[in-house]
Amino acid sequence: MSDSEVLFIGGRSGVGKTSAAAALHVLLTSLDVRHAVIEGDTLDLAHPAPWAEGHALAEQNLAAIWANYRALGYRRLVYTNTVSVLEARHLSAAMGDDPRVVAVLLHADDTTTAARLAGREHGPELERSIAKSAAAARHLESAADGDVDRLDTAGRTPEQVAEALLARAGWTERP
Repeated sequence: MSDSEVLFIGGRSGVGKTSAAAALHVLLTSLDVRHAVIEGDTLDLAHPAPWAEGHALAEQNLAAIWANYRALGYRRLVYTNTVSVLEARHLSAAMGDDPRVVAVLLHADDTTTAARLAGREHGPELERSIAKSAAAARHLESAADGDVDRLDTAGRTPEQVAEALLARAGWTERP
């Protein structure tokens, strides 16, 4: 059994994954909890998309990065990615050390996510992002299994979401 732990944070665009992970990083740092944060969307961000070709590049890159963190003594990972809660089994296997897994699907209503997306996107790209986000929300909710916890982010600050994530992960004590 591994002493590693991973918190997978998933959810549609505009739900607050990146903001919550950043706030969780600040919170864990203030508690002196040793951890790493990886934004999974960047592990296979390329054109043409390598994930469309079945290369499992995100998993390979996660394995390499986590090996480096492990070598430095890190045992807790916060990992964000839209579909991470659906891919938790493959991603945790890629870590190579059988971590304890907590998967949390963040969700918020269409109005909340559209307002958040409007803060970072404009014009036709905003409309595409809103539609894509709504479709992702439907898919994630229907595909996520019973082991995935749900957390509503509407009306909550990133710091409040981070507190709720910390409680779900149970990382209030140093390992």
